[in-house]
Amino acid sequence: MPVVDTDVLIVGAGPVGLTAAAELRRHGADCRIIDRLPARLPYAKAVGIQPRTLEIWDRMGMVREALDAAVPMRGQLLYADGSEQGRIDLRLPPDVPYGFAALPQYETERVIEEHLARFGTRIERATELVSFTQDTDGVLSRIVTVDGREEEVRSRFLVGCDGAHSVVRKTLGLTFEGAAFPEEYMLADVEVDWGLPPGYGVRAVHHGDDGTVDDLLVCIPLPGRGRYRVSMLVPPELSVARRPAGEQGSRNGVAHGLETGQRAPGIEHIQAVLDRLAPEPTTASAMRWSSVFRISHRLVDKYADGRVFIAGDAAHIHPPTGAQGMNTGIQDACNLAWKLALTVRGAAQPRLLDSYDAERRPVGEEVVERTVRHAAQGVQADADADDFTTIMLREAQLLVAYPDSPVVGRGTPGLVGPGPGDRAPDCGGLTGGIAALPLRLYDLLRDRGHVLLLHADSAAALRGCAEVATAIRHLTDGQMTALVLVAPDAGAGTHPDPDAEAGASTDAETQAGSGADAGAEGTGASRGTAVASGVAGSGAGDPAELVGYATDADGRHLPAFLDSRGEFARAYRTTGAAAFVVRPDGYLSARVAPLTGAGSVAALSEELARVFRL
Repeated sequence: MPVVDTDVLIVGAGPVGLTAAAELRRHGADCRIIDRLPARLPYAKAVGIQPRTLEIWDRMGMVREALDAAVPMRGQLLYADGSEQGRIDLRLPPDVPYGFAALPQYETERVIEEHLARFGTRIERATELVSFTQDTDGVLSRIVTVDGREEEVRSRFLVGCDGAHSVVRKTLGLTFEGAAFPEEYMLADVEVDWGLPPGYGVRAVHHGDDGTVDDLLVCIPLPGRGRYRVSMLVPPELSVARRPAGEQGSRNGVAHGLETGQRAPGIEHIQAVLDRLAPEPTTASAMRWSSVFRISHRLVDKYADGRVFIAGDAAHIHPPTGAQGMNTGIQDACNLAWKLALTVRGAAQPRLLDSYDAERRPVGEEVVERTVRHAAQGVQADADADDFTTIMLREAQLLVAYPDSPVVGRGTPGLVGPGPGDRAPDCGGLTGGIAALPLRLYDLLRDRGHVLLLHADSAAALRGCAEVATAIRHLTDGQMTALVLVAPDAGAGTHPDPDAEAGASTDAETQAGSGADAGAEGTGASRGTAVASGVAGSGAGDPAELVGYATDADGRHLPAFLDSRGEFARAYRTTGAAAFVVRPDGYLSARVAPLTGAGSVAALSEELARVFRL
């Protein structure tokens, strides 16, 4: 077998490629990331950061840096033909941990790049992919480095995050069906001196005699005093479409993104539109950059071919309505990276990587369809079918789910609450034996891989959770972290009882026997000694002591937390003992309730076999 230079070669160091690299490194896989550009571009192309992306960054361990750099997006002010039409306030339910944010793309890239550097991985700049071939064992790529030297890189996998004009997609011969919009836009990063409320975007339009929009101004707030990313229709003298076809700047026949080879808009072009459409008189100044922008809507026919994958704009492009593009690409990368890392470690079941296309392509298809519809009709186009909260949750990408994925468990008919394939919700009020202040669930999930959440509503249930935690740890060879969440009344009226302890030990032995049928032979769940208790000490009537001194069936400390306000039980709609498996990307892959000893281990084993090589 040829020598492998790296586990994964990533082409493209925008937000999507950087996310893929950071998640691969966080999960222990090796990677190289190359980009044809010599430096990060100082353009505020993608600006909106969705709440779901912030949740992912929280899980990755880099959300604090992003929040430090971003500003809140509070809503949008709407104007038509010189009159105010109202405002949209971006409100989400109180249990959602993050709101909408604005962060220019160059800052997003900086934050993720600095996070990646903590793992000792840096971007190989001014380095371009020329070609690649793949076989059953890996991918051989030919790259040209910054000094013009050709190099061959052997990797187990290749991931193309190289944008709308993707060399990886083109080399694979994948189709990219869709079309270009006829409109052309100017983009610019400027300061304005109006008195509009901070944190609100502005959308102002003018209608012609035939009722169609013939003038447009969209302003998105950026960090800094009075700074906005503005977009508007391009004036005739800057139109790319009016130039000869060979000079229009698009590559690979895809007219999407910043156009090159023509004069960029000047501050006078921006000011002219502001004079016509701004809600109040204002002056633009301090322009950092400007460009002409084309938009297409296209979707690739598949997200993977053999050992080569694509993500982000390489797989789907669409109007920027609702700031869906970059956020969708970041979530593509997160979904793919943990699966690649598990595969590289030899811990994944053989078909795990097939689930990337199965899960993410339907998401890309829905985003393309929705943004095209909203570009034509506005977000209000969905108002007849959905209430405002549902629309906001969808725009926040909090309704993305994978219930039909081949690697999540089957949901229970009539299930109330989050089930397999759903986003794992956050909650608060979790207290431990040491931390003086309550924690959020996302605090406990941060920077972890797969997590087994076990809910105990009694001291007896805690003993059962200890058995399940031990069996699953052995089954997955330590690939999962187990956490126990104890109901606030779990210890009421309960005290250790010798007969009860003996019964628990017998049940543990039964579990181990059942686990052997599901691949759990030798889990150690029947080793006798500390198997029975799950709780050290004698004051089991105190829930605080239950969480402070819980042990697993091997006598190892078992992290446990008191659901002091019952928020976990409400968020996950569970009243008794239950088990939830949370994937590294924050989605549930299994829910088993109630916990019933040996049957629970067998049920969890069956679900985990969809992901792990047990």
